[in-house]
Amino acid sequence: MESFSLILAIVVVTALAFDFTNGFHDTANAMATTISTGALKPKVAVAMSAVLNLVGAFLSVEVANTISKGLVDETGIRPEVIFAALVGAILWNLLTWLVGLPSSSSHALLGGLIGATIASAGVGAVHGDVLITKVMLPAVAAPVVAGVAAVAATRLSYTIGRKTEGKAAEKGHRVGQIASAGLVSLAHGTNDAQKTMGIITLALIAGGAIAPGSNPPTWVILSAGLAIALGTYIGGWRIIRTMGTGLTDLQPQQGFAAQTSAAAAILASSHLGFSLSTTHVVSGSVMGAGLGRKGGVVRWSTAGRMAVAWVLTLPAAAVVGAGAEAVTGLGDWGTALVAVFLVAASAAIWKISRRQVVDHTNVAPATPATGATAAEEPAGVVTQAIAAVSPPPAAPVPDGLTATIPAPASALGAVPAPPASPATAASPPAAAV
Repeated sequence: MESFSLILAIVVVTALAFDFTNGFHDTANAMATTISTGALKPKVAVAMSAVLNLVGAFLSVEVANTISKGLVDETGIRPEVIFAALVGAILWNLLTWLVGLPSSSSHALLGGLIGATIASAGVGAVHGDVLITKVMLPAVAAPVVAGVAAVAATRLSYTIGRKTEGKAAEKGHRVGQIASAGLVSLAHGTNDAQKTMGIITLALIAGGAIAPGSNPPTWVILSAGLAIALGTYIGGWRIIRTMGTGLTDLQPQQGFAAQTSAAAAILASSHLGFSLSTTHVVSGSVMGAGLGRKGGVVRWSTAGRMAVAWVLTLPAAAVVGAGAEAVTGLGDWGTALVAVFLVAASAAIWKISRRQVVDHTNVAPATPATGATAAEEPAGVVTQAIAAVSPPPAAPVPDGLTATIPAPASALGAVPAPPASPATAASPPAAAV
């Protein structure tokens, strides 16, 4: 068993806390479309996703090795640097969860690590070639590839199912969607859970607990898998709402196509060791599925806000990580100060989120005034729960139709008069109420 110092124990606990936030932040990647189309009930969906995330954590360590061995110079890293990196990643995850934006937990972690490393050891401690080839290029290419694949898969799905429309066909698509959602969850475990494995392994190397170049120990794999599974089960309902109904309105055929395309891209990237953003991939596939259906639309205002969050993730987390590293460099009291700040900021964000709760009971609610579902949400509304929409003003009623289409009592402020008799109907308009 590795020997632990206090700072190393703090880093491991903080890393598992990040893994937990990664789980509930990214639940939407696997289950948003399944929930929005009604293929699975919300709690059943997140429970299934949690189990498969745990299983996926044991399938590979390639992505973990990319972080622990390739991205930064592990010989010049102190445990405090990794702690600072995790602070930046956790705070960014919580802020974007609060406003319901599906940003990348992976890029938040990498951004925090890069910023803290540069603040501690300089730019030379970051391996630029690995950053470009295994982080930046996949970040650009993966959502495009997944989106194009989803467009093709959606059109193919509708073409094949054209002659088998009906309840049987819809049921088949829902079953396929459940299977593909499970595949996305499995793929998420093979990619995102490994990022925490890699960061803990890097901390163990930096603290002298294991030898440089070591693979993640078994206890690291298990604890990272359990943390992300628990976070997944909690459910990031705010982001599920955005992914499921904020980007586009999905039918079961589209959900199946989107999830199958995303799972293929994520599994291929995990096999190659690419530290891929599963959020980027799934968002690209959902937009592709929206464009693949004839008459389908994508809410580009929501997509634009997501893109801004994607662009800001790396630098924002890097700035916070660098600032946290500067404070931890002051000594043990500096590390304690950063830890207190992290706990206080996390508690404040949680308290703010309680002002407007989004959970499994209202992730796709009907508004009380109209019965409209979240699928009818106006484009761009992703930072708050669905608000009741007032009915539009009544159109003018043509003369002569007042007896057959009376205005509602609430619109007139009084009980409507009985239908006019033929004699009164012939009276001048001035006498009408």
